[in-house]
Amino acid sequence: MNELIDRHPAPALARDRHLSPTALRSGQLGPMLLLQARSEFLKLWRIPMFSVPTLLFPILLFLLFGAPNAHESLPDGTPLGQYVMASFAAYGLLGIAFFSFGIGVASERGQGWMKLMRATPLPAWVYFAGKVVMALAFATLLLLLLFLVAALVAGVRMAPEAWALLGLTLVLGMLPLATAGFALGYWAPPTSAGAIANLIYLPIAYASGFLMPVPALPPFVQALAPYLPPYHYGQLAWRAVGVNDGQAALHIAWLIGTAVVFGGLAVWGYRRDTGKQFG
Repeated sequence: MNELIDRHPAPALARDRHLSPTALRSGQLGPMLLLQARSEFLKLWRIPMFSVPTLLFPILLFLLFGAPNAHESLPDGTPLGQYVMASFAAYGLLGIAFFSFGIGVASERGQGWMKLMRATPLPAWVYFAGKVVMALAFATLLLLLLFLVAALVAGVRMAPEAWALLGLTLVLGMLPLATAGFALGYWAPPTSAGAIANLIYLPIAYASGFLMPVPALPPFVQALAPYLPPYHYGQLAWRAVGVNDGQAALHIAWLIGTAVVFGGLAVWGYRRDTGKQFG
């Protein structure tokens, strides 16, 4: 047997195999996650129908409805510019949570992307975590642009720690709402996920007080608002700029409950979809 092996040595290509300089060894999850997040970010950045409205629409709304009256004050003395800025920032990040996760996941399901992902060594959690990191990057970019416009154009002034608190509140508060986006992505049909997301997003943004202060909404909408998770998200954002209703613990509990309920629905939908394709 040894003589037979010696007579037929392995081809040169097989003997000289080596890893590419850019290859990542299995188990390096940190670099794998960063590369996945980068690919998710570039994918959406190169889609103008997503990136342009996501980043510019909240800023345009602020310029139209916030900047002209930015120096006026609410009855409690809070500058109106700060309040409207927080409202449209929450509106923009709610859109990222709904559309980047909901429509993105549903579209990839329809394209068979999940089947391709199963054929790779990429862990499922890295795929989802990459989307979360991508959404956080878009959210941070939107907030930086909106805060800069509010400060330079409308003259909004806050202490550095107040800017940081508002940004942190908005970004962290978006994460529980992202679970609703994931649930939508796995339960909505791929061909109609966009329409369903719009039918949900605009009404709840309005009813939660992002487009118009809650006291100015019709009475039946005011009665409905406290049962909407984005309403509690908005209350925490407004608290960061000085409008405090004294119920921060209730609002945080609502967001935690949102994460649990819709996170469970998202996991159920993922397993349901996986079972249909690979069961």
